[in-house]
Amino acid sequence: MATIGIDINIAKTILEEGNLVAIPTETVYGLAGNAFNVDAVAKIFKAKNRPTFDPLIVHVDSFERLSEFTEELPAKAAQLTAAFWPGPLTILLKKKAIISDLVTAGLDTVAVRMPRHALTRELLKSLDFPLAAPSANPFGYISPTSAQHVNQQLGDKIEYILDGGECGVGLESTIVSFENEVPKILRLGGISTEEIEAVIGKVEVNSHSSSQPQAPGMLKSHYAPKKRILMIDALERVTEDFSTYGYLGFNVFDRRFKLENQILLSESENLNEAAKNLFGGLRALDQNPNINAIVVTFVPEKGLGRAINDRLRRATAK
Repeated sequence: MATIGIDINIAKTILEEGNLVAIPTETVYGLAGNAFNVDAVAKIFKAKNRPTFDPLIVHVDSFERLSEFTEELPAKAAQLTAAFWPGPLTILLKKKAIISDLVTAGLDTVAVRMPRHALTRELLKSLDFPLAAPSANPFGYISPTSAQHVNQQLGDKIEYILDGGECGVGLESTIVSFENEVPKILRLGGISTEEIEAVIGKVEVNSHSSSQPQAPGMLKSHYAPKKRILMIDALERVTEDFSTYGYLGFNVFDRRFKLENQILLSESENLNEAAKNLFGGLRALDQNPNINAIVVTFVPEKGLGRAINDRLRRATAK
């Protein structure tokens, strides 16, 4: 298994050698490698068993780093980064040749964000290159929100996990594109649509996932547990005993399931708390030996609830 620690110098050395380190962010843990080193990037895809048509996010510690590998910043992109960086916002910008096509899945745009987590920001400042870092989990599985989650699923494939504690947001970043300078939300995430529109006005929201994604995390089936998972409205088509079912609810328990097999995202109906608990709740039910299948239910379709429901739709898509 990997070593878990808080030594930035160890992480820095491993990354400079062209190898991988798991890093904490406010969203989820990332599997990081040198974004300018195509061999390091290839190791990310191999470790995750991630298809190369799914692009990666590049992480920076400052606005100054953007000019190294991206073209001009559109006006509305500048407004959003001023409002939400560092934080759970990713933007798509035209890339320079120093970023390989492997990072961007052959697209002429690169996804970029500035994470808020202090430990990872300190690491980024110590490096001469930005970090490509998708979520630190096997492709398609539940995203990790703690160092222990990473070690459970990728600990045999990496040397070091930088331990920054539990992730504060718990959902991946919101991704916004600016094709022809028209902003569009490609992936719902840790910054709500309402927050974005409060800064730059009305935006279009991507209404479907894709098998040929324009940005990271846009595939139809994603974020899924290993056990069978279904929406609560599909229970009408199920005739087996519910005693072996787990239930991930929003704020109220369901009497059809055993109490010990249920997890609530937020008894106080707080969508920020629900987002933080989503992946951890799915993971706990997936690892419960007394549960054979998982039932989930939507949360209110507002604020971060839209991003939570997006993840639930894709977790149940297969």
